[in-house]
Amino acid sequence: MSTTTLGKHPSQTRPQDENFWRGVLRIANRTFLVGMTFGCAAIGGGLLGLAISFRNLPDVRSLRGYIPSETTHIYDAKGTLLVSLHDEENREVVPLNEISPNLKLAVMAIEDSSFYQHRGINPIGISRALMVNLASGRTVQGGSTLTMQLVKNLFLSQDRSLSRKIAEAVLAMRLEQIFSKDEILEMYLNQVYWGHNTYGVQTAAQSYFKKNAADLSLAEAAMMAGIIQAPEAYSPFVDFRLAKERQQLVLDRLVELGWITPQEAAAAAQEPIKLGEITSFQRSRSPWITDAVLQELTRQFGREAVIRGGMRVQSSLDVKVQAMAEEAIQRGYQTLRGSGVRADQLALAAVDPRTHYVKALVGGVDYNRSQFNRATQAMRQPGSAFKPFIFYAAYASGKYTPDSGISDSPVRYRDGDGWYVPRNYDGSFMGGMSMRMALAMSRNIPAIVLGQEVGIERVIEVCRTLGITSPMLPVVSLPLGAVDLTPLEMAAAYATFANNGWQSPTTTIIQVTDNNGHLLLDHTPRPKLVLDPWAAAAINNTMQSVITSGTGTGANIGRPAAGKTGTTSSERDIWFVGYVPQLSAAVWAGNDNYAPLGQGATGGGFMAPIWRDFMSQALKDVPVEDFTPMSKFQRPKPQRQTN
Repeated sequence: MSTTTLGKHPSQTRPQDENFWRGVLRIANRTFLVGMTFGCAAIGGGLLGLAISFRNLPDVRSLRGYIPSETTHIYDAKGTLLVSLHDEENREVVPLNEISPNLKLAVMAIEDSSFYQHRGINPIGISRALMVNLASGRTVQGGSTLTMQLVKNLFLSQDRSLSRKIAEAVLAMRLEQIFSKDEILEMYLNQVYWGHNTYGVQTAAQSYFKKNAADLSLAEAAMMAGIIQAPEAYSPFVDFRLAKERQQLVLDRLVELGWITPQEAAAAAQEPIKLGEITSFQRSRSPWITDAVLQELTRQFGREAVIRGGMRVQSSLDVKVQAMAEEAIQRGYQTLRGSGVRADQLALAAVDPRTHYVKALVGGVDYNRSQFNRATQAMRQPGSAFKPFIFYAAYASGKYTPDSGISDSPVRYRDGDGWYVPRNYDGSFMGGMSMRMALAMSRNIPAIVLGQEVGIERVIEVCRTLGITSPMLPVVSLPLGAVDLTPLEMAAAYATFANNGWQSPTTTIIQVTDNNGHLLLDHTPRPKLVLDPWAAAAINNTMQSVITSGTGTGANIGRPAAGKTGTTSSERDIWFVGYVPQLSAAVWAGNDNYAPLGQGATGGGFMAPIWRDFMSQALKDVPVEDFTPMSKFQRPKPQRQTN
């Protein structure tokens, strides 16, 4: 089948194949004679009238390019199904040879036992249905073939008027001229509604019996075939006794047709049925990250293609790491509340520095109460966690090393119409110190001084290189985190440090294929060197001191690690962002209404232990690896600053 989209309901009149209309007249005349036998001459006359006047019907040739809407499945990096995404129709398309012969026979037995003999309509069946309807005074029996049911579902309204039935018959005959019986049966079985928002045999088989359509037993096939006429009423999830009655009806019909033996029917009727579960609209196993995957997919392909396109999406998520992240956030939340820190939300983002694949995202403390993903959407000030970007810019200038001296003394700078006078968190000054100590102890004044030395525009340029896209103003206070950004931006930026300046685009998706395995999107890492390697090694070396002897000692995980605490002056946001060569993670806590967390709430005191809790679990089976030393790279030569 082609992969073009079906153009539904073309209404303009078009010349039709002359042989086709001759065929309509022949079948109409034949139907007329059969109708006379049963007292139903109206059928033949109706088709004859249709041949003359119903020429602006949909063109069934469009089905040559038809692909039904199909469910998109999102998996984790190792193939664990996370969630299935669909709109009104939850469907997975399979070829006819991957559908159990038991089901094919069962469906034809109860719905259209003459399917392989007729040419789209069954005159005797239609006449019999008409007699029943005339006798009852209302439409109670359809007499539709599988082909007629297919064109009704694809092209026509669901009303039961005579004109619609006649149109259905004509379209069915036209369809049988264009497609083989096997093609029509395949389309039907993939199109038909099976109840509980499941469309197509594969999705229904997985829902009702947790099996593929190819593996259905005779008992299961008979029960599924019995569902078709009234899916919501006959569903075994709704009324198992009634579903068994319908199963028996199908089995009896199969025996009557001679397609199975009475012994096979009896064995199938006695076979225990093990039901599955309703699968439509189930919650994702990891909603924080699947929401992020869905947003990335939608940006790339559009919502309609994602919801209806039958994609197979391998996300970058590791479900085990995600579970560890969610558990660490829950434990951290309880600790914060128990310690008097008034934080109503926490968030975590973890990125693999080697690939820049997102490995875990936790956007809040309770997804059921709030789906706002603070890991990817909350714009919060990082405080001192922003300082490493300034220190990197200083190292990359070639003028500084981690052991270079810098002064922690009173300074002031012209800022607009006034003066900006920076202060340290504790209000003190420590005088001369090394760059390493200035960052380890999170001194504010050295960061401000360095920002002026290297240039605020250069700092912004570094941030853009690291993938930070949030708006930034070139203000004197920028080195202290006077910018709003997300935890994921911070984790991804630090990941580039961890990988010695090599960077791939940060993504939640490894690859996307269609339902036939054709590659639609490939995010195989193609890292580029975006930072000076020596300067990246220098910042890694400096930030290790934050954990070993600075404000982040609470993040010590017993292996080489680098990181930085962050606390805003208003105590509205507290952070710890850190990494090892194999994993970078940012944790944040705050209030959605920006209310202060309380005096004494710091990133080092409260967020570093949460980071340690998560990283200790996530790295349990990951070999210890040290950072590449600065001696492996050439230090950049100092360049004259240009204004």
